Amino acid sequence: MATAILQQPGTTAGKTPAAKPKTKPNRSFIHGLLTNRKALVGMAVMALFIVVALLAPVLFPGDPSRITAMASLEPDAEHWLGTTAKGQDVLALTVHGARSSLLVGLTVGFASTFIGILVGLASAYFGRFIDEALSLVTNVFLLLPGLPLLVILAAFLPPGLGTVILVLVVTGWAGSARVLRSQALSIRSKDFVAAAVVSGERAGRIMFREILPNMASIVMGTLLACVIYGIGAQAGLEFLGLGDVSTVSWGNNLFWAGNEGALLTGSWWVFVPSGVCIALVAFALALINYAVDEVTNPRLRKIKTPKTATAGTPAPIERSAAK
Repeated sequence: MATAILQQPGTTAGKTPAAKPKTKPNRSFIHGLLTNRKALVGMAVMALFIVVALLAPVLFPGDPSRITAMASLEPDAEHWLGTTAKGQDVLALTVHGARSSLLVGLTVGFASTFIGILVGLASAYFGRFIDEALSLVTNVFLLLPGLPLLVILAAFLPPGLGTVILVLVVTGWAGSARVLRSQALSIRSKDFVAAAVVSGERAGRIMFREILPNMASIVMGTLLACVIYGIGAQAGLEFLGLGDVSTVSWGNNLFWAGNEGALLTGSWWVFVPSGVCIALVAFALALINYAVDEVTNPRLRKIKTPKTATAGTPAPIERSAAK
């Protein structure tokens, strides 16, 4: 007597269903960034600025502040971005200004993130008195108004690039410490951390070998945010005249453009290049930061659904007769 046997697709009578193909493992963090369009655009823009900053002495040798032409010349074939009210080449000032601005931004970013990591990990791991003391200090710096504190510190300290970096690090580490402490607290309660504590591992090894690697994505995002803060805050301080006016940077270019009346005379080519450079660097870092969120946050990933032969129809059921 013939009977009908229902089978799953891809199987034959009397045989077990075929094994499902193994799914591909999750992409690594680096691979995810290298395949993300936002990250590629951001890294390309940052790489361009870094290369230009490194080649500044080759592209424009000598002192970029020297007078080379007539005052307030519009952009032409000889001076691509025109000249200032003093007769300085704007393109040379902009290219050399990238060295100081990127140096300050990267230094402030790494220093603020490093302090934030130390404070956040120590506060989350040790808890109790240490957590209360570090949280109190962090809250004090968070409650202090940022711009007035920047102005006061920059006004009373001796002028120089080191002073600008010190002021920005002092006023910028608290936010990163608060964010990293919150993330470290959630990881501190995991079982693998408790197992490391019970096995007798040292506190430093647990913090930097067990907890910190699991915070890579948020550390990366915090670092990029601190770099953006460093570049923007330096430009703001120097625009107010609180930086070292003898150095060439994007902020000082804006400061001298304001003092020399570039806005009043309509000499847009004096202040627009430095402002555009600051905006482009911040935009590139923001793109990389958003790409890091996309790679590490499953909710932001774009999931591609496999294409089917006929959408909305169930898979066919094979029937075979057996005697």
